[in-house]
Amino acid sequence: MIANASPTTERRGVRILLIAISVAFLLFFVVLPLITVFIEALRPGLGAYFGALRDRDTASAIRLTLFIAAISVPANLVFGVAASWAIAKFDFKGKSFLTTLIDLPFSVSPVTSGLIYVLIFGAQGYLGPWLAAHDIHIIFAVPGIVLATIFVTFPFVARELIPIMQEQGTGEEEAAVSLGASGWQVFFRVTLPNVKWALLYGVLLCNARAMGEFGAVSVVSGHVRGKTNTMPLQIEILYNEYASQAAFAVASLLALLALVTLAVKTFLEWRYAGEIAAQRRH
Repeated sequence: MIANASPTTERRGVRILLIAISVAFLLFFVVLPLITVFIEALRPGLGAYFGALRDRDTASAIRLTLFIAAISVPANLVFGVAASWAIAKFDFKGKSFLTTLIDLPFSVSPVTSGLIYVLIFGAQGYLGPWLAAHDIHIIFAVPGIVLATIFVTFPFVARELIPIMQEQGTGEEEAAVSLGASGWQVFFRVTLPNVKWALLYGVLLCNARAMGEFGAVSVVSGHVRGKTNTMPLQIEILYNEYASQAAFAVASLLALLALVTLAVKTFLEWRYAGEIAAQRRH
């Protein structure tokens, strides 16, 4: 007979070794690079730091990054909720295929997705001549960046919601319908409150990825200074031009935005720990 050993009964030395490996890994690959970015950005002083951020092209890149996130995140919010609701609450043909498609951006290189949009909407693409005839610009313009960002970020909300919705089942929705609730009443008063924390996590992750996306945006943007450069692209340009301090200044701002997102997520987990645990046990 084989006894079931609990992982919490491991020897003290094993636990210390596992914790030490985890902490050392995070310090070397996460914390140290972040600290280095801020040190290099602030090394010449605050005047030079804020001067780099006030540069006309850099300011334009910051505005464009926030603008792209403001469009792509709500779009992914609507898609993620609709797709998750359909997959988790209804049975239909092709559900497995739809679930696989949602995971596609995780397995396809962002550069490849950018090239796909160029192939479709570019000057020599399938729709290029028609778009040119109607004076519609998608590639090397803001619409192309929006499309590429939506593509690489659309799994984040759906992937947070689908497992929880499937685990919760349809019992409460069926009870609400039996009491006379309409479809929208069931959604807003039963389904949505049960997944609100997972939805918020998905939105935060989607927003962080939207602001930091580089590969797909690099392909479709055309790197037009002051017009189609987002913050990651502006960092690359500044670094290639040996403007290292300015590049680190923009990188530190991008890292700061990501840290704010992480801080919000951590605060919510701490503030509403009991409610979140209850929702996951639902």
